[in-house]
Order: sequence, then structure tokens, then C-alpha cells
Amino acid sequence: MENNNDKHFTFFRFEDLRVYHKSIDYALWVKETTSSFSGPSNMELANKFNSAAQSISINIAEGSARNKSQFIYYLKMAKSALRECLVFATLSYNLGFITEENELHSRNQLMEMTKMIGALISSLQRNSSKVEDESEYEHNYDANTY
Repeated sequence: MENNNDKHFTFFRFEDLRVYHKSIDYALWVKETTSSFSGPSNMELANKFNSAAQSISINIAEGSARNKSQFIYYLKMAKSALRECLVFATLSYNLGFITEENELHSRNQLMEMTKMIGALISSLQRNSSKVEDESEYEHNYDANTY
């Protein structure tokens, strides 16, 4: 029998994380923003920027299926991808491919996601005294916060 008071979670817990959805939105924004880049060397920059943006959500998703210490490792990899995106946005702006407004938008999104991932890492580290061999369904974090 189903309990109507149960909080609804998706099958894949990472889909409950706000930072995951923000990272998907950011990847879509990068894809749209870089679609106007033309020329072989510019397309290389666009491809690397897109790959780094996609790596944020990929690392969040992949890490969520691991134990806490591995999840933390993948979240740190997502933060590395965030920093890559900052470099690519700065290069894109300096080369005149994106506007100052777009560069600022990118920077703000990246800062917000960095803070969210940092808070999630801190939360997981606080709870690390528990069993390290947890599945993705047993991670103890408030998905609405991160």
C-alpha cells in the first residue's frame, strides 16, 4: 500500500539536486551561446566549452551512484569543470565571441553552482562518519538545498 505522506523522489537521486538542474540549464545555455562561433579554431573553442559545461552535470550524475568519498571526488571534478567553463567564457569574451553581459551571466551561474557543490561536499563530509559503502539511494543530503 502506498503512503501519500512519502516525499516523492525520482529513481535517480541526482535528479533531485537543484545544482544538477542548474548545470543542465547552463550546458544548454553554452550550447546556444556557442552556436554562433564559426571557423575551425573557433569551433574548437566552442566544442571544448560545451564539453566542459556538460562535464558538470555528468560528474554530478556519475558520482551520485558511488559511495560518499567517491561522490565527493566526482563533485570536485564537477568544480574543476566549472573552472574550465570560466576560462572558456573569458576567452570567448576576450576574442569577441560573446558579449560582456553573456560573460557576466556565465560567471554568475558558475559562482552559484560552485557554492552549491561546495555546500553539498560539506554536507557529505559532515555525514562521513556513517558507513562509507552507501548506495545512491542512501546518500544523506537534502536535495532541495543543493
